Amino acid sequence: MQAIRSSSSCAAVLAALVLHAAPAVAQTRTLAEIAAYQGPDRMARLIEGARKEGTLSFYMSRVAEDSNPVIDAFRKKYGLDVQVWRGANEAVLNRILAERRAGRCGVDAISTGGTAFEAMHRENLLQAVKSPNTAEIMPQAIPPHGEYVGVGVNILNAAYNTNLVKPDELPKSYEDLTHPRWKGRLAIEADDVDWFAGVVSSMGEEKGLKLFKEIAQRNGMSFRKGHTLLANLIAAGEVPFGLAVYRYKPEQLMAAGAPVRSLYLPPVVAFASSIAVAGCAPHPNAAVLMFEFMLREGQAIYAERDLVPTNPTVKPLPAGLDVTLIDPAQMLDHRAKWVELWEKTIVRPR
Repeated sequence: MQAIRSSSSCAAVLAALVLHAAPAVAQTRTLAEIAAYQGPDRMARLIEGARKEGTLSFYMSRVAEDSNPVIDAFRKKYGLDVQVWRGANEAVLNRILAERRAGRCGVDAISTGGTAFEAMHRENLLQAVKSPNTAEIMPQAIPPHGEYVGVGVNILNAAYNTNLVKPDELPKSYEDLTHPRWKGRLAIEADDVDWFAGVVSSMGEEKGLKLFKEIAQRNGMSFRKGHTLLANLIAAGEVPFGLAVYRYKPEQLMAAGAPVRSLYLPPVVAFASSIAVAGCAPHPNAAVLMFEFMLREGQAIYAERDLVPTNPTVKPLPAGLDVTLIDPAQMLDHRAKWVELWEKTIVRPR
């Protein structure tokens, strides 16, 4: 009987220890649980968890002058240390792929272009987040799998230097760029394959390819690496006319007094810059908190800087402008084809 009583006593002690430890165990949640939680205390939990984690690693492709206001506001609101690594869309993708293949995870949240994100989705590198804020985001900016969400609409349009291009010279269509007056005056971003594919597809592939080959053969194009650089060169007078820059940059430069203006040549295409949470995020609460911030406060900050947010209640698309938002999945599926056509049509037309 004594042995039985001793065993019962041990069991009772163990049970008490388990019950006492249960709340601490319940507080440790996986990334999937954090991303899916929909309770009324969702934000409070995220903030508490993020502050315990203390830091966030953020990989992004948007330039510092346009992304820092969002990051600084996030730091100020939540008191977290945000470590930022920047690179072009492809560089962000390659860094994350290299880290994961090496068995490491250095990133919590990611902000880059949709094509890079679609590649990450196919490599199972992202964690879908169930956010109430996606209800106000334009549907075209959210892929069916929901693993990344658009936060900014990057409209690509032409821009020109007002000191170098006279009002009566301005083209009304891409066809007008075949005129001899444009010889030696045109420039384009060096890797603008996605823009090229979007515009040519909207025109009709046969017609579009013929037109752009004619422009390139007759008048030539100089190539500049980076849409922001191209916009700055137009403003500085080094480039008279750029075929495609992100709309917000000429608007910012014009507001600062630079002799640059935007020009919309149909068809106008756009790409969504997006936010996602890394599937291996070492600071999961901070990662999801940044995701939510980009879909809330970040939208208003973007709007203040002449960027077009994906929440039309914050700032709608420019009035009267017909914009086609390019599907990143389709672009990724057919990218090899369009890279080849870009080389044959724009870079080395023959």
